[in-house]
Amino acid sequence: MIAVFFFLLGLAILYVGAETMVNSSSRLAASYGIRPLVIGMTVVALGTSMPEMMVSLLAVFRGSSDIAAGNIVGSNVANIGLILGFTALIAPLMVPRSLLKREVPFMIGASFLLLLLAWDGTLGFSDGALLFVLLLGFLGYCLRTARSRNGDTDHGSAMVASCSRPRDTLLVLVGMVGLGIGAEMMVRSAVILARALGLSELVIGISVVAIGTSLPELAASGLSAWKGHAELSIGNVLGSNIFNILFVLGVCPMIRPLAVDPSLLRLQMPIMLLFSVGLIPLLGHRYKICRWKGLLLLGGYIAFIGGLFL
Repeated sequence: MIAVFFFLLGLAILYVGAETMVNSSSRLAASYGIRPLVIGMTVVALGTSMPEMMVSLLAVFRGSSDIAAGNIVGSNVANIGLILGFTALIAPLMVPRSLLKREVPFMIGASFLLLLLAWDGTLGFSDGALLFVLLLGFLGYCLRTARSRNGDTDHGSAMVASCSRPRDTLLVLVGMVGLGIGAEMMVRSAVILARALGLSELVIGISVVAIGTSLPELAASGLSAWKGHAELSIGNVLGSNIFNILFVLGVCPMIRPLAVDPSLLRLQMPIMLLFSVGLIPLLGHRYKICRWKGLLLLGGYIAFIGGLFL
């Protein structure tokens, strides 16, 4: 009962943190003339990836490599299948054409590289360092493309919005903290409940922990879609997947080598790559994620989770 109580309390904190961060980051983007897609892929994605980082770091220090690696793989599958699918049900998402040329291929490349680096069963210091260097390159690209290209920013609105930049920056940080606290409470409670049911650490990491740490992305993307910020929703999902691989699995192996379970290499990582590659035809069709595509993604994710327990 205590675990259930903290799970629900964490969910409430998560919602408040997500709403605070989405609203504040949207206002910041408008005040600086920054593309919402870039804000989603950087500021929001970093904030919503912090639960994965904290959970994976704790797992590494405790010697639970299965939870650390399974958390990232399961979270990336959940980001595409569960979150994009659910978000499309709330409101159809228009996809910028540039997304298919740059950001999606970068995410697919990062996923494929992770599979290659982990193929020997271990992610070591050099593997993590390579992933982290690629993260710096990705952030550099985001900085170069941060400004709106169309030049149609409402300068009057931007000047008014600039007055609240310090407040909005503080609120973004407060929202991130709320996301981290809420997700941590939910994950700890979920792990207690899952272990009581006799589940393995790998299954816990891929399913329960991954879903728990993906809830910030779910909350942030869902609220963004509800408020009409489709680019922020899509950017959050893609950026979070990139941060999960390059940031979380870049830093953790540099602290302590990370063992990768053979079943993760044979099945779950290829499925993660399949979900990523599958976004190309899905997004390319009319450049829109409509509700039937959302149902397709949700169905694929449900099948993935069902397969774990079978």
